[in-house]
Amino acid sequence: MFRAIILMAVISTGMVWIATAQESPPVSNPPTTILPGARIEINAATFPSIQDAFDAIPPEGGVVRIPPGTFEISQPLVLSRSDVLIQGAGAATHIKNMNMEGQPALVVKHPDGEKVKSADQLWRVMLSQFRITGQEKSGNGIEAIFVNEIFLQGLTVSYHGGDGIKLDRCYEDARVNACLMTYNKQTGLNLPGCHDIVVSANQFEENRDALHCFDAFNLCMTGNCVDDHLGDGVVIENTYGSVVSGNMIEECDGRAIVLARDCYGITLSSNVIAHNGGGIDLIDAHGCAVSANTFPLLKMPPKAKDGTQPSQLETRCLRIGKDSSRITVSGNSFSDSYIGEGAVQRKLNDQLAGGIVLEGTRDVNINGNTFSSVPKAVETRGAASENVQFSDNLLIDAPSDLAP
Repeated sequence: MFRAIILMAVISTGMVWIATAQESPPVSNPPTTILPGARIEINAATFPSIQDAFDAIPPEGGVVRIPPGTFEISQPLVLSRSDVLIQGAGAATHIKNMNMEGQPALVVKHPDGEKVKSADQLWRVMLSQFRITGQEKSGNGIEAIFVNEIFLQGLTVSYHGGDGIKLDRCYEDARVNACLMTYNKQTGLNLPGCHDIVVSANQFEENRDALHCFDAFNLCMTGNCVDDHLGDGVVIENTYGSVVSGNMIEECDGRAIVLARDCYGITLSSNVIAHNGGGIDLIDAHGCAVSANTFPLLKMPPKAKDGTQPSQLETRCLRIGKDSSRITVSGNSFSDSYIGEGAVQRKLNDQLAGGIVLEGTRDVNINGNTFSSVPKAVETRGAASENVQFSDNLLIDAPSDLAP
């Protein structure tokens, strides 16, 4: 009975101790203290605006939690601290850019902007778990300038008049993971001048182009879904030592993957490239490998100005242009919609297929590929290509300009 009375007293008074079975003296929690080195997390709900919450981050960095809700902004949010985590409550946290003058929604940059000295650039900024949208007359969704080790995870970035996400010269270790980039008027993810980049497990839907990586180094793009773009899928220019692997690239009106302007040492491997306007276009690429990709279907090319339908031979899954060289093409499957003898085939427009086009290129090794029911396994155009080896390929109902 004595223990029960004590427990009732604890509950009624809100005290933070409890009697033990042996009726020991009460033990209070230690006094409230701050762990040495710890900083208090900032709850944006207690500030008049999200910008005020950002401005409250101490110089040494901190955490801002943005609560669920819809938050309209008319001017860019600006984040100018290193060692920061900005975290929302998933899609329940929705930032809407109402700006009509082409301004971005969220800018991450040093207070000195592009004039920042290299030693003073921002480091270690993470943006996580919120939705950010714009409209046709707004600018980019998220724009980061000279931010090293930036990490974007679990974001939804949609409907912006510019790029969805632009990481501008974020030199060291940019990471974009598990984000959704959709319906942006320009590029879903734009990566000018970045180094050592990881882009993984994201979804890109109906932007103009899905991804641009220009003047960069070491892009690792794996496990992404790229679908229904109004232009091209992945466009890489003047970039070295990269891999695009294990991606699904489908229904782009333009080409699935483009390498241009002095690309070299890039591997394009194990991607499914289906029903795009074109497949892989090697405009200016050197020392690159195209391996183990599946090219099941191609869209019919657009009609000519006189209304005539172009020949199916205009379609192509892989084009190697005159400014490309030293390319290895191995273990790929080029095919139409065949699904077995006696099976009901898909409609005619889904039976389109394409092979390889060589346009005056040189030093190309094509081996171990399967070409099935394509108009031509290899078609040569323009000036003669030099030093091309075509061996150990399987051709099924597929003529070729090069002998097997």
